[in-house]
Amino acid sequence: MARSGKKSPAPPPAYAPAYAPPPAYEAVPTSAVVSKNKNNKNKPVKVKDDYASEGVQDNDPFLLPGSDFTLLTIITILSAIVRLFRIYQPDSVVFDEVHFGGFASKYIKGKFFMDVHPPLAKLMITLFGWLAGFDGNFDFKEIGKDYIEPGVPYVAMRMFPAICGILLAPTMFLTLKAAGCRSTTAFLGAGLIIFENGLLTQARLILLDSPLMIGTALTALGFTAFTNQQELGPAKAFQPSWWFWLAITGLGLGITASIKWVGLFTIAWVGSLTLIQLWVVLGDYKHVSPRAFTKHFMARAFCLIVIPLTFYMAMFGIHFLCLTNPGDGDGFMSSEFQSTLNSKGMQDVPADVLMGSRVTIRHVNTQGGYLHSHPLMYPTGSKQQQITLYPHKDDNNMWLLENQTQPLGIDGQPINGTSAWNNLPETPYIKDGTIIRLYHLPTHRRLHSHDVRPPVTEADWQNEVSAYGYEGFDGDANDFFRVEIAKKKSKGGVAQERLRTIDTKFKLVHIMTGCVLFSHKVKLPDWASEQQEVTCAKGGSLPNSLWYIESNDHPQLGADAEKVNYRNPGFFGKFWELQKVMWKTNAGLVESHAWDSRPEAWPILRRGINFWGRQHRQVYLMGNPIIWWSATAAVVLYVFFKGIAILRWQRSCNDYANPIFKRFDYEVGTSVLGWALHYFPFYLMQRQLFLHHYFPALYFAIIAFCQVFDFLTARISLVKDKVIFNRLGAVLFLALSMVVFWLFSPLAYGNPWTKAECKRVKLFSTWDFDCNTFLDSYDNYYGITPTSQNPSQTSVQPTPERPAVANAPPQAQKPIANQEQQAAKQEPSANPVGQRVISREEKVEYRDQDGNLLNEEQVEALKGKVEFKTKYETRTRVIDANGNEIQLGGSGAPKVIPAPKASQPVAPPHPDVQGVDQETASVPAAEDVVPEVEKSVDGVKEAKEKVAKPASESNEATASQDIEQSEDVKAAQERIQKIVERIQKVADNVDNLKNNVAEKAGDKVEQVENKAEQVAEKVQVVAEPAKEKAAEAAEKVAEKVEEATEQSKEKVESVVDNVKDKAAEKGELVQEKAQEAGEKAQEVVLEMADQVEKKAEEVGEKAQEKTEAKDEL
Repeated sequence: MARSGKKSPAPPPAYAPAYAPPPAYEAVPTSAVVSKNKNNKNKPVKVKDDYASEGVQDNDPFLLPGSDFTLLTIITILSAIVRLFRIYQPDSVVFDEVHFGGFASKYIKGKFFMDVHPPLAKLMITLFGWLAGFDGNFDFKEIGKDYIEPGVPYVAMRMFPAICGILLAPTMFLTLKAAGCRSTTAFLGAGLIIFENGLLTQARLILLDSPLMIGTALTALGFTAFTNQQELGPAKAFQPSWWFWLAITGLGLGITASIKWVGLFTIAWVGSLTLIQLWVVLGDYKHVSPRAFTKHFMARAFCLIVIPLTFYMAMFGIHFLCLTNPGDGDGFMSSEFQSTLNSKGMQDVPADVLMGSRVTIRHVNTQGGYLHSHPLMYPTGSKQQQITLYPHKDDNNMWLLENQTQPLGIDGQPINGTSAWNNLPETPYIKDGTIIRLYHLPTHRRLHSHDVRPPVTEADWQNEVSAYGYEGFDGDANDFFRVEIAKKKSKGGVAQERLRTIDTKFKLVHIMTGCVLFSHKVKLPDWASEQQEVTCAKGGSLPNSLWYIESNDHPQLGADAEKVNYRNPGFFGKFWELQKVMWKTNAGLVESHAWDSRPEAWPILRRGINFWGRQHRQVYLMGNPIIWWSATAAVVLYVFFKGIAILRWQRSCNDYANPIFKRFDYEVGTSVLGWALHYFPFYLMQRQLFLHHYFPALYFAIIAFCQVFDFLTARISLVKDKVIFNRLGAVLFLALSMVVFWLFSPLAYGNPWTKAECKRVKLFSTWDFDCNTFLDSYDNYYGITPTSQNPSQTSVQPTPERPAVANAPPQAQKPIANQEQQAAKQEPSANPVGQRVISREEKVEYRDQDGNLLNEEQVEALKGKVEFKTKYETRTRVIDANGNEIQLGGSGAPKVIPAPKASQPVAPPHPDVQGVDQETASVPAAEDVVPEVEKSVDGVKEAKEKVAKPASESNEATASQDIEQSEDVKAAQERIQKIVERIQKVADNVDNLKNNVAEKAGDKVEQVENKAEQVAEKVQVVAEPAKEKAAEAAEKVAEKVEEATEQSKEKVESVVDNVKDKAAEKGELVQEKAQEAGEKAQEVVLEMADQVEKKAEEVGEKAQEKTEAKDEL
């Protein structure tokens, strides 16, 4: 294309996607331009110089001709036929109906639950079910659970998503008309919505995606119609139609955001285009005064912010009004939130916490569970009593706060017992820095920690926390915890100086190890009832280390004591807290799922989602490949177009002077922007994602495809006057889409299909629906009704009955038939393939928890003592002409081989609420198996050890030690060790005696006698046997004693070496026997001391004789 002589001026602002530099329209600043008509080359033509867009007509949907409303009626009827066809099948729970049907039950029961999605669609599903008579007693707990037998009005509940799906097609028609497309193109777009298999599948089930799609479509319709009015210029501003479609846009935003947070992407789309509109309006300084611009801004702020926000909050207001009772979701909320639920509130409690207060302690960060203990031991580690975090009120949450020593009475003696603090004249407060002990009242053990790894979180910085002791036991140093008040987290004033109920947040620091009482979102195994783990952490995060006291009772805090209670958060407090919990929970869904997929796979339809599979039928979420790929191709085509347009604009090619070019850029670009904002944010998410997350983006991509089709077949100059191209193209493409829709429709409706037809259309291995599920021919489906069964059964294979375990006391037998429904009839769920049912039998059986059949006497004896639970089962028996029972093969043909075990449901539940598939059985590895948990009996473990062991080098006071030797061996080793110690002491004293005798041998007899007496005294003091003084010894005797001592030392050293090799750790249980061994050793030492004394006397006598002989000489 030739360049003009002058460089094009900078393009003025225009309606174009925010990321595009070229304008989508030019606001002409002058009052006239030169016409390029050949007959009037130089004749000036008046044009508008306001912010109106060139080439735009009034496409208000209210002004459509009658023929368009006729088409609209046809579209609605056709959409209803396609959406409602066999909506009763499957007649069992499908995929996410587990959650969203279950939420309807909880709404009717008023039980609070937590879901990551806003409540509007769930409320509407509940309303439809309630109007149809649903009482909320069906729990939707597993895929494949039968709707028919309990009488669940599931068709009525599916009607709300179906109606949303029906209305989606006419909404697409009106949107394309508002965008300026021809009626044929708009009919094509509506047809693509009708015959899109994925949208059909979602619209026939109790799911949220169909309501989400109609909310998104309503927003797109409203904003497209409003944009059309806005582009007509100032003359249309603030007119009734202008206000109506702006308000509809805001209402659509509120509806979409109130169904799923994907609506935030729709808000981003509307918001970005609104900013462009305001920017263009601001540039029209001739017709838009500052006051008028402010009016534009405030109108949009009210309709696009205030209306959606008000609607969104109103839905949560209804949500809170419906859910007034505690439920399985209140554990996600704070204590203040929970106190607003029925039976969750509490009476005012004393504010001050004293020594001896009976309290319950709650964790601050992890949904406020209670510090809890129960009479069960850890199966590993110290094997002491378990400490957990328990989310419900319970007697096992009660703790007594004690000082590190017992109080003293008036006689100066300690006052023992749990009531020691009740009647003191002055009971001390528990202040910041106070060292306390926590006594568990139900089991008489104290909160305890030591240098042992926890059973689950085996990290070096985590220590085990247990309950240790027994009634009357004084405890040890590892029971001491220091109170550290978190002043920034506590209420101001006194609550920052001493413990106050509810108002004070504090840490409990273990004195001996320095770790802090800690809990986090880690569940213990079944041996702890999956309660939350409590540890003692060194350097744990502050939120997980904070606690507060909820209930407080003390005899000295009477009725006139200061009382406190939870602050009522009000609607706004509850609303904001729930938003934060929803966000945090949604972000935490990062586990993998059997049918998840990533965003890059969605535009090309790489794989789908297996929703349901029974009786050789299957429901598999999969789009219409022709529609998906064509929509993706339209997006790619526009991207290439935009890239080329930018390059040509930079080269000063005046393409944007052409109104058709300009309108194509803006209109298609607006839809592609909607596709991008609903698609690319998913790349930033690490949570589980599924194919149905692409549906809003798909809707915008279909709009873009239809707009591209309309421009190419009806609006460019080459075909503008040739209607045949537009109509013929629409008919051919719609016919092709209908054929593909029909080929894949068995997967959407759950209809019979054959293996051959399934394999014929399965173009890619990533389309992982199972063709082997289907039978070989349609004739084999004769006699099979689409009635659900127990998930563990198939239609043609008899399955042994599995008894249901009722909630009855332990070891009590539990019949599975309900007492009030004994006459309930069993409905056969299926007929054998190709066989005729000749008779039906109805039977009520009573079985215990082990499946044992009970007779009438046993049943009568159990009535009123246990809970009865009903389980309906249908068994199919196939017999030959002789009356012999035969088995059926997978294709329906009789076989004589045993039938294989029934397969489990092929479609695991969606994890948005319950996380990863809860039905997946986990087989622990051999090394992961832990021993059984022992029950805790008061004083048994402690009685084995008598008293607490002294702390070790690592400040371990009472960690149990395994002693492998028998009691006799340990007693003998203890005895030998005592004897060795005594002998060693005697040998040392003998050495001293020898040295003294050698030094004083030449002295006088009196000096020798004195030294002998001193030696005797030392022997008596050290060995406790000597009672009289030893006399002086002579040099010769000393030499003999020295020789004897050397021999004794050698023997002692050998004995010591042998004893050291064999000696084991000491045990407190052998203390009495050790004492006996010590007494015997004392007797031995006494005997040896007597012998030494006698020898010393003999030495003295001989020395005397020699002295006398010397004197005579």
